[in-house]
Amino acid sequence: MKRSLLFIAGLCFTAIAHAQGNEDSLRAIMASKRPYEDQINASLKLLEHLEVNNFDSTIIEGNKALQLARKHTDSTSVAEIKRHIGVASYFKGRYDVAAKNYYESIAILEKNNDKKKLAPVYHELAKLYSKTRDLDRSIQNYNKADTIFRELKDTSGLSMILNESAVVFEYKDDYKEALRRYTASLKLAESAGDSTAVSYALSKIAGVDVIEKNYEGAEQHLLRALAIRQAAKDPFAIALTYSDLGSAMNAKGDYTKANFYLFASNRTAIEMNYPELQSTNYNELADIAQKQGNYQKAYEYYQKRSSLRDSLYALEKTKQIEELNIKYETATREKEIEIQHNHIQLQKYLFIGLAGLILFGALLVHSQYRRYMLRKETQLQTEIFRQKEMAVKAVMEAEENERQRIARDLHDGVGQMMSAAKMNLSAFESGITFHDEEQKQAYEKIIRLVDESCKELRTVSHIMMPNAILKNNLAAAIREFVDKLGTKTLQVHVYTEGLDERIDSNVETVLYRVVQECVNNVIKHSGATTMDISLIRDKDGISGTIEDNGKGFDMIDNEQSEGIGLRNIITRIQFLKGTVDFDSAPGRGTVVALHVPTPPNLP
Repeated sequence: MKRSLLFIAGLCFTAIAHAQGNEDSLRAIMASKRPYEDQINASLKLLEHLEVNNFDSTIIEGNKALQLARKHTDSTSVAEIKRHIGVASYFKGRYDVAAKNYYESIAILEKNNDKKKLAPVYHELAKLYSKTRDLDRSIQNYNKADTIFRELKDTSGLSMILNESAVVFEYKDDYKEALRRYTASLKLAESAGDSTAVSYALSKIAGVDVIEKNYEGAEQHLLRALAIRQAAKDPFAIALTYSDLGSAMNAKGDYTKANFYLFASNRTAIEMNYPELQSTNYNELADIAQKQGNYQKAYEYYQKRSSLRDSLYALEKTKQIEELNIKYETATREKEIEIQHNHIQLQKYLFIGLAGLILFGALLVHSQYRRYMLRKETQLQTEIFRQKEMAVKAVMEAEENERQRIARDLHDGVGQMMSAAKMNLSAFESGITFHDEEQKQAYEKIIRLVDESCKELRTVSHIMMPNAILKNNLAAAIREFVDKLGTKTLQVHVYTEGLDERIDSNVETVLYRVVQECVNNVIKHSGATTMDISLIRDKDGISGTIEDNGKGFDMIDNEQSEGIGLRNIITRIQFLKGTVDFDSAPGRGTVVALHVPTPPNLP
């Protein structure tokens, strides 16, 4: 229930715009020979109308409108169109495409200082980061939108931001602050007579009611929101409300009502091609079926949910969003550096002008200026180096977060499906009669295979997100990883010294991943039978060697010696200001020697 409500809370709060005239009249204006202003205005009104009704048509018409706006070098309209395309892509689950369009729109509007159009884009980007659980960046963008709405004295916009930012505090389990923001949003919307905003605030308050198990209050708030949305004939918002009601009734234990509301929500979601809402509803339906003991139905719903989630949470999408954010932040820093550089150049010309007037004064000023320039250059180089370190750290943190997300999906998604399959097989046993012992043994073999698959899934998810490194120390985490390798052809010996006490979490994570990369390389490529891992900590830092008796490789061969695995190891160790050396040749195994200095904050 909590997951469904949090999901619904992260959805669009953009007011539905009604196009003047029907679609046919707008398309007629777009296809006519009327002035450009009339054509582009008709295009924008059509996109506003389609944005929450037909996502595919929004993208198609948006690309046509982009060609028209670019032909007339209308950057402001380009930015608006990209926001509409971003919203449609967001609802289709294409978060990478949505982020790309949002950032391009922001770049244009920031340059034009068009605050009125900029605030909604910050709001949409904040919702996207809330969806991908990058909560800090979500709050940053909500704050940017909030600042602009306050400058513009836009009550509707402030109400919207209060609603949406409260969701982030729900994710942080700060329900008191979340409820305070929802209530404040409701009061603003009621005072402004904005029924659409009132309905969204009621839905969010109902979410907190469910978390606090006030199911009657949640149902009352949601039914009031449903009445407002039905009066507005807004099928998109009605589908969201039905989904909320279904989740609330499931949590209450009223499964008849829950099924009715969830199926009503899914009918609209399927018509709109909205995969995320379908996935959420199927998850609730599977939970209801499992509670009622209908494991076959639960399994079917989990399968539908899984196929939808595969298209929504692709690893490449998350990486592309992160890359877009890095590009945006890098461009912002480069702009600041350029401004600083221009400022320095201006000072240079002023000093030269003064030098032409008074020779002695010019010499003195030149000396001061040279020292100033050297100091600024040193500061600039230091800042560039720091930014590079931050970028490397951000990439590594994103990689660790992605490993944890995949591990959770394996454990919570595929693991649940395997458990449901096992329960179905167990329930099936009581309804069949084995004709002989051989059939019974074959059935029991299937049960064992499913059970072993469940254990293997847990092992893989634990290796990707090791609990040992969270609750114990680096030495224990490495030993746990080695113990779970499950290979009889490779004997791994681990020796550690001075690592019984906890050290900096970044150092532990990096060294753990380096050892993991080395072991995986040996298993995949070397054909070794023994492997020795040694990690020793002393007053100078941590030294380690990883040696195997495999077939080795040619260090002169760039393709082998500069492979992705070895580059990952080098990058991680360099992040810790350490060094790493590789010694290998065909036929005599490989030795990896590394040293990491003790960070200043370590004992």
